[in-house]
Amino acid sequence: MAFEDELFGALKPVFRPRVFGDPNLKYAKQIVSGTGQFAPHHASAPASASPRSIDVRAVLARVVRKSPEVVVKVTGRKKGAAHVAAHLDYIGRKGEIAIETRDGEEIKDKADIARIAEEWGDTASWRKGTSVSAVSMVFSMTQGTDPETVKQAVRDAADRMIGDNHDYLMALHVDTDRPHVHLTVQAEGLNRKRFDPRREDLFKFREAFAEALRSRGVEAEATPRYSRGQGKAGVSMALTQMRAKILSGASRQPTDADMKQAREAMMIALGKGEQPAFVAKAKERWEDTRQRYEAAAEWLERSGNRADRALAGDVRAFLQERPTIETVPDRALREATRRVKAAQERQEGQERPQDRSQQQQAPRTPERPHEGPTRDGPTPYRPAPTRRR
Repeated sequence: MAFEDELFGALKPVFRPRVFGDPNLKYAKQIVSGTGQFAPHHASAPASASPRSIDVRAVLARVVRKSPEVVVKVTGRKKGAAHVAAHLDYIGRKGEIAIETRDGEEIKDKADIARIAEEWGDTASWRKGTSVSAVSMVFSMTQGTDPETVKQAVRDAADRMIGDNHDYLMALHVDTDRPHVHLTVQAEGLNRKRFDPRREDLFKFREAFAEALRSRGVEAEATPRYSRGQGKAGVSMALTQMRAKILSGASRQPTDADMKQAREAMMIALGKGEQPAFVAKAKERWEDTRQRYEAAAEWLERSGNRADRALAGDVRAFLQERPTIETVPDRALREATRRVKAAQERQEGQERPQDRSQQQQAPRTPERPHEGPTRDGPTPYRPAPTRRR
């Protein structure tokens, strides 16, 4: 078996879809067939090297060298013209930030925004009045990335994934450490098909966004979390926003999800519960992924290419930093265990001084004169007789 085929065989299952309809389905098919991202792009690559092995190396290198991962999320679905107008007013910061159309035209005028919201919110007669008029999304990149590059990459991804079938608006925000773009897409397409992105669609958007950034010289990747040794996020945008309010002090009321998670973790820490089944499955999957990476590192070390051997060292360092995978319930359990231990130590510390004080306050038994043992046991105490005068 050729070296490239061995390497490909070792890494292929790492990106295999977990279930039917998984967002990584397209990614897995490409890595297996050598198409899409895994088709030959590099004109400078040696002719003897397998095209798929070249891209497998590139993806592996970006994963173990911790290239920034792009983030794409659906933040909401807007129903009706008023809801759309309020959202556009928000992403445009009430006219302070320019909103760009699909054709690149900038709009700030409230009348134009109201007109677009009215057009998008005009529900077809056969649809219910509560139909979704627009879908709002956020594309973000790590701190330090050029904001203009991020905006152009989002436009490329939108053109590739949406095309001319749906109208859309976009606004660049730089008010946080992470430059991000709000993309708002009209739900009703020219062909009457609705824009309703699901998990697999979001992964395709991530791929397109990462490729557009790399084409502009920005290191970016769009890989599954489990391939990077990270537990499943499993957090909705609404929950993320509520947690942000709590951290900022705008709200002091903890979320129901966090309270439930804390209660479950406390029961486990007290020995009255068990971790969810998916935690053990995640650890098993990561152990299998570790073995795949170990095999890839061994093959890379045998390569005559210096870059391959350097990559093997990076793979081993990556694995050394991640002996196991930590999920959200694991972190909650660690915190609950710490609290239980601290409470037990406080309780023990309060009991020790109380025991000592009880010993000091206990009445002492008076000593009695010894009269010698009797046949049945010790001689009972008898008071001395009084002397008569």
